[in-house]
Amino acid sequence: MRDEAETDPRATDRPAPGPIVVVGEALVDLVIAPDGTVAAALGGAPFNTARTCGRLGVDVSFVGAVSDDRFGSMIRQRLVDDGVRIDGVIDVDRPTTLATAELDERGAASYRFYIEGTSAPAVGRVRPGRDRPGVVFTGGLALVLEPLADAVAAMVSALGAPALPVTEGPGPLVVVDINCRPHVIADRGRYLDRVHEVLTRTDVVKVSDDDLAYLHPGVEPADAARSLLARGPSVVLLTAGGHAVTILTAAAERTVPVAQVEVVDTIGAGDAFIGGFCAWWTGAGLTADDLADVDVLERAVRAANDVAGMVCTRRGADPPWRQELPDHWSG
Repeated sequence: MRDEAETDPRATDRPAPGPIVVVGEALVDLVIAPDGTVAAALGGAPFNTARTCGRLGVDVSFVGAVSDDRFGSMIRQRLVDDGVRIDGVIDVDRPTTLATAELDERGAASYRFYIEGTSAPAVGRVRPGRDRPGVVFTGGLALVLEPLADAVAAMVSALGAPALPVTEGPGPLVVVDINCRPHVIADRGRYLDRVHEVLTRTDVVKVSDDDLAYLHPGVEPADAARSLLARGPSVVLLTAGGHAVTILTAAAERTVPVAQVEVVDTIGAGDAFIGGFCAWWTGAGLTADDLADVDVLERAVRAANDVAGMVCTRRGADPPWRQELPDHWSG
């Protein structure tokens, strides 16, 4: 039996990792209920992920373009209220990007986006900020919308470059949520090339069975996930809605069950999952060096499942605060 100190991610004298930096889009969702009622809500997958990390009490910054309109002001204020630093926000003179989220009778959301001439893609260059980050997260529309997507790919590539001007110590943990948006992808080949480029520098990639159906049509999800793993990541986290999460590494695969909850809607659930994962990992003082331990990965996934499950029980992307989670949650 392994000594508990060997499996406890906190049993270390290592310095705490740096802050989490979330790079990507913030926008407004028009949520359309099954009865046809419409409500506006602030959204965007990276925006939701940053809010999740902030509410869970970790040091997190958001980097992305935000409009100077009224919605943009609301986005900035919501980030601040949820504990997210906004020194990396880039002010742009364009209207806020708009999405529609149409709910079915089960609460599952399908999305469409209205992009042209709006704020989210209006970034030609991004940097993870002045502080040395412990985690850099991106994904979703940030891998699709140009020029933002090219800037994000360049940033991720630079994180692995020897010339990156950072202090001594390990580089940041790079986490990517594929979060495909097929309705927005104009050039599938260019998109796939960009995703594959980013994966060569990614440590952890989250991907859903729906994502894989687009990336690798006709291929079983587990086989498609293994194909992604072969492109460079240390870990693939394969999600399947309310079903089990599969952890894949070069040395092991493990299935982690998901507790069944009464679903109100699924908006922001995947964002809450990966935000919960990043927050737990950082809160436990872990780095990329710990990704080889599948037992620790399972603990992180279970913590992430707790966060995502709570989001599903309430309306909209409303991540929990740390005090709302069970005492055993150790982010």
